[in-house]
Amino acid sequence: MALYALGDLHLAFRSDKSMDQFGEVWVNHEDKILRNCREIVKDDDTLVLVGDHSWGNNLEQCGADLDFIAALPGQKILVRGNHDKFWQVNKTERLNKLYDGRLCFLQNNFYSYRDIALVGTKGYTWEGLDTMEHAEKLVRRELERLRVSFDAAQEAGFDRFIMFLHYPPTNIYETFSGFTQIAEEYRAEQVVYAHCHGKERWHDSLRGMFHGIQYSLVSGDYLNFRPKKLSY
Repeated sequence: MALYALGDLHLAFRSDKSMDQFGEVWVNHEDKILRNCREIVKDDDTLVLVGDHSWGNNLEQCGADLDFIAALPGQKILVRGNHDKFWQVNKTERLNKLYDGRLCFLQNNFYSYRDIALVGTKGYTWEGLDTMEHAEKLVRRELERLRVSFDAAQEAGFDRFIMFLHYPPTNIYETFSGFTQIAEEYRAEQVVYAHCHGKERWHDSLRGMFHGIQYSLVSGDYLNFRPKKLSY
């Protein structure tokens, strides 16, 4: 039994969005995902997919993408990404019922791996694409959702946590943020995130040990679509 993470699959089996324009690493990346997951992940492992699963705008458009994910080995836990338009935050329970364990959607809830609670939310990081006021509003909302996830796990008796975000926990100008503060408050052992694409973005946020917490980037192109084994 092992725990793995991978982000930014950006599947598009029923849409015309190709990632090939973003570099050679994206050419036939679906085949890489399938091959690597079958090689690395076993049926009794847990695979956390950290956002941007599908380019589909609704369940009909992304159905083939989600079926592809569901067919991968292991238990699949999904975190919401900024491009996951099919996943409205108030529809998480509906998605969990629809996929009935084939896929597990992490939002305002938690899942477990051994004696560790897997908590998380989409997160948000200001990238200069909106006003600071709007960004601060989104950050506050995501911090509330993250705290709900931690509190639910705590109330269930867990005292060990791994925290998952889609967005990085800090932007390129920050060392601390509300997300790092919550991670430290609840004594998370790891923070795992994605979203940062291309070599010029891989250093945008924290990596390695910081204040006793291990920070890991698991964007698909950063890992060449090989799931990262977390240290357990």
